[in-house]
Amino acid sequence: MIRIGIVGGTGYTGVELLRILAMHPHAELAMITSRGEAGNAVAEMFPNLRGHIDLAFSEPDPARMAECDLVFFATPNGTAMRQVPQLLEKGVKVIDLAADFRLKDAALWRQWYGMEHACPELLAEAVYGLPEIYRDQVKDARLVANPGCYPTAVTLGWLPLVEQGLIDLEHLIADTKSGVSGAGRKAAVPTLMGESGESFKAYNVHGHRHQPEIRHNLERVTGKSVGLTFVPHLLPMIRGIHATLYGTIAGEYDLQTLYQERYANEPFVDVLPAGSHPETRTVKGVNHCRIAIHRPLGGDTVVVLSVIDNLVKGAAGQAVQNMNLMFGLDETAGLQGVALLP
Repeated sequence: MIRIGIVGGTGYTGVELLRILAMHPHAELAMITSRGEAGNAVAEMFPNLRGHIDLAFSEPDPARMAECDLVFFATPNGTAMRQVPQLLEKGVKVIDLAADFRLKDAALWRQWYGMEHACPELLAEAVYGLPEIYRDQVKDARLVANPGCYPTAVTLGWLPLVEQGLIDLEHLIADTKSGVSGAGRKAAVPTLMGESGESFKAYNVHGHRHQPEIRHNLERVTGKSVGLTFVPHLLPMIRGIHATLYGTIAGEYDLQTLYQERYANEPFVDVLPAGSHPETRTVKGVNHCRIAIHRPLGGDTVVVLSVIDNLVKGAAGQAVQNMNLMFGLDETAGLQGVALLP
């Protein structure tokens, strides 16, 4: 069994991670930390875990964390980077679900996250945890940067076209929508039901923190500069991301076959039949990305539709997928669920 610690288990990502690990055949939950909830039973805060998780939240204790095989950080940006070096020294593997290790450039990190990086020397070592690209590196990693939710949906949507050099990299457009859980489990006026219900809006059009992450992903694959317009929107639903991706291609290509062949052996990417329109509800609660490819009116514009559950393939599920790879397990262990309908 893998002895697991979770730092910061009180948010939506944390409870999703707990839900998945509670049913994982090789996971033993050793500790779940929260300074604010220390001493309180996890099942009191999250009644859905009653009968599955009998631990209580505890204060972060470096000595107890050092006894774990793996520590997940489900904490705000800037927290993991202050504790990871000590854990690595003790031989503990780490998966960070925040953004502390996603960007390789410390100056770029400071620009987008407004703080100095606490351990820039580890940025080069950290493996970006998108298994569909970096599976072999994840297997050997001791530190994994779990991808952001938008970057997961967008990168997987564009990946086959970018890898084959079929798309104009200077004019990529990502029109994305997310449910309110993407904003986290906190009291904030914009995500109150009375504010977000029966409404729809864009946000951070001037620049979103996931933009440099998406660009970084695509530029590492292609080795070329990428021009990206990225516009996120807030939808009046709880879970899900829908990414509508626009690009320009020249020439006649069998895009359906291209995508089917690229993802044929990927257990969590589902390329839908030609002409399909994926729905967010078909990935609710599961670690899948569903994709459809269109070329409207046979023109030079390609439209890729990509949907994920932002809390699963966009966060906790992908983290467990990475854990499975890091410990030599079946990649799908604990992740074989079926999406909820309706």
